Amino acid sequence: MSELLDKLVPFEQRFAQLEERLADPEVAASAGEYAEVAKEHASLREIVAAATSYRATLTEITAAESMLDDSDEEVRELARAEIDELGSRREEFESRIRVLLVPKDPNDEKNAILEVRAGTGGDEAALFAGDLYRMYSRYAERYGWKCELISISQTAGGGIREVVVNISGKDIYSRLKYERGVHRVQRVPATEAQGRIHTSTVTVAVLPEAEEVDVAIDPGDLRVDVFRASGPGGQSVNTTDSAVRITHVPTGLVVQCQDEKSQHKNKAKAMKVLRSRLLEQEIEREAQLRASDRREQVGTGGRSEKIRTYNYPQSRVTDHRAGVTLHKLDAIIEGDLDEMLDAVHVFMASKAEASGTGA
Repeated sequence: MSELLDKLVPFEQRFAQLEERLADPEVAASAGEYAEVAKEHASLREIVAAATSYRATLTEITAAESMLDDSDEEVRELARAEIDELGSRREEFESRIRVLLVPKDPNDEKNAILEVRAGTGGDEAALFAGDLYRMYSRYAERYGWKCELISISQTAGGGIREVVVNISGKDIYSRLKYERGVHRVQRVPATEAQGRIHTSTVTVAVLPEAEEVDVAIDPGDLRVDVFRASGPGGQSVNTTDSAVRITHVPTGLVVQCQDEKSQHKNKAKAMKVLRSRLLEQEIEREAQLRASDRREQVGTGGRSEKIRTYNYPQSRVTDHRAGVTLHKLDAIIEGDLDEMLDAVHVFMASKAEASGTGA
């Protein structure tokens, strides 16, 4: 406990220094300096507020514990009840603070490119890919994030082979980055006559949206093809060659977009995805140069990493990294993801704290 408080002191001291600078007339007179100080001040506000509440809670616990020696049994009973309640609050603050103490990923504040693809399991995998896409879309709605469809490939049975969407808003990559990996579903398909449970998989990729300044692309490295967009089963959905496929020759990465009727808009969207995939490759390359515990912690974004299981017969969702199981599958599929995401972030933060690395 004291170790955690010691870690908070530098943040609180720096926050106080910044408040003094913001009140300094000379700083206020310089728009550039004031903006820089204000930005750092704002970045520390959350952890300092958590630290203040945490210290207050510890003080309340100490006061309640002193009441355990009271001669009145009723007072002692009230003190025990208060200590239990305050203990839960203390644990919540400690978990939150450990997450906030992890060094920031420079990409945390970026928007994200979300890619959902059907894996093993045929039509059932495609149907579950559609379920996950809707789950993330509903979660985005809860936070007022904007979802912009880049490309989608559907099946005749109503499932999704692949969907790519750009999600924009506040701290999206930070919130969703640990969703990358293999998501497994266990349920009885609608077409299963004997009621047997089938296991299927869907892969999810979450890429930080890259700006042109993040990734330099030589136009000479690109091959751009245009073609006519098509829908499920190959039927034409557009009578002009507006769909765009971009191949980055040096890496072999291929991106296509056919959602817009305008060829120029489709190309712009495809370039956005290409930049993000190239940035992801650079992030992975840098991660591989670091220590093995760091590589294990961030993963590779590889599609073979099973991270979560959705068991429909038991209404159970288990995250295999954090070891957390929630019996609220219906709510999670409807976009109620915060409890699960919080548990994963706390787990990742504890790993980073133990290994001395960032998240």
